[in-house]
Amino acid sequence: MADHSHNLRLFGLIGYPLGHSFSKRYFTEKFEKEGLTNHKYELFPLASIEELPALLSQQATLCGFNVTIPYKTAILPYLHGLHPEAEKIGAVNTVVVRDQKLFGFNTDVFGFERSLKEALQSRLEPIGSALILGTGGASKAVAFVLGKMGIPYSFVSRNENFGGFLYKDLNKKLIEDNNLIINTTPLGMYPKIEEQPPIPYQFIKEKHLLYDLIYNPEETSFMQQGQKQGAQVLNGLKMLYLQAEQAWEYWNKDPHEAIAL
Repeated sequence: MADHSHNLRLFGLIGYPLGHSFSKRYFTEKFEKEGLTNHKYELFPLASIEELPALLSQQATLCGFNVTIPYKTAILPYLHGLHPEAEKIGAVNTVVVRDQKLFGFNTDVFGFERSLKEALQSRLEPIGSALILGTGGASKAVAFVLGKMGIPYSFVSRNENFGGFLYKDLNKKLIEDNNLIINTTPLGMYPKIEEQPPIPYQFIKEKHLLYDLIYNPEETSFMQQGQKQGAQVLNGLKMLYLQAEQAWEYWNKDPHEAIAL
C-alpha cells in the first residue's frame, strides 16, 4: 500500500516534448486529495531515451514513471522485467522502479478498452471494422484491444514500407467500410491544434465513431471534422484517467507479483 511516511515518493513522466501533458496536474491533485504530502509528480522531458540512466541516477527517490511519445517502444531495452501483456504489445507506458530495476507495464490497454466499450454501449449501428491512424507505441495498444474485442482493423501510415494503407489510399469505400477511426498520432495536439490527420472527412457519416487519443485540446480538429459530418466523437481524457489509475495501482504493488499475474 501507499507509504505515508515522510520519505519522498517521486513519480513522473518521460517523453519529448511534454507541453501537452495533463498527468502532472492529475497526480498532483490526487496526492493533495488523498493527503499524500510526501508524494510528488514531475515532468522529465528527455531529448533522447539515452538520457534515462542519468535521470535515474539523479532522482534517487523515483518510484515509478509514465512514458509517452516518442519512447513507448524505445524504453524496452532499459527494462529488467516486462508484464506479459506489455511484451505482446511491444510498448510500455508505465514503469515501476524497485531496487534500481525497471519493470514495464501497459495501462493504455485498460484505459482504451474500458473507454471504447463505454462509447459503444450507446450505439445502435454495429462497429464493423476499424482504421488505426498512426503506427507508434499507442497504436500497438489500440490494435491489441481491437484484436481482443474481435474488431478487425487496418493501420494507416505515412510510411510506404509499413504494409498497411497509406493516407493517400483512403477513398470513399475504405472510409465507408470502417465505422471506427482512431487517431493515435500527435496530429492536432496542443500547441499545433489546427493540424489533423489527412483523411477524406467528406466521406464520414453518422454511423462513424471518431476516437482521438489526444486529450489536449479536449476537442481536436479531427473530432470537429467528424462532428460536422454527424459522427460520434470521443477524446482521450477518459482513457487518460483510467490508465493513470491503473498505473497508480502498479506503483503501489510489488512488481514481481504484478508481472506474475
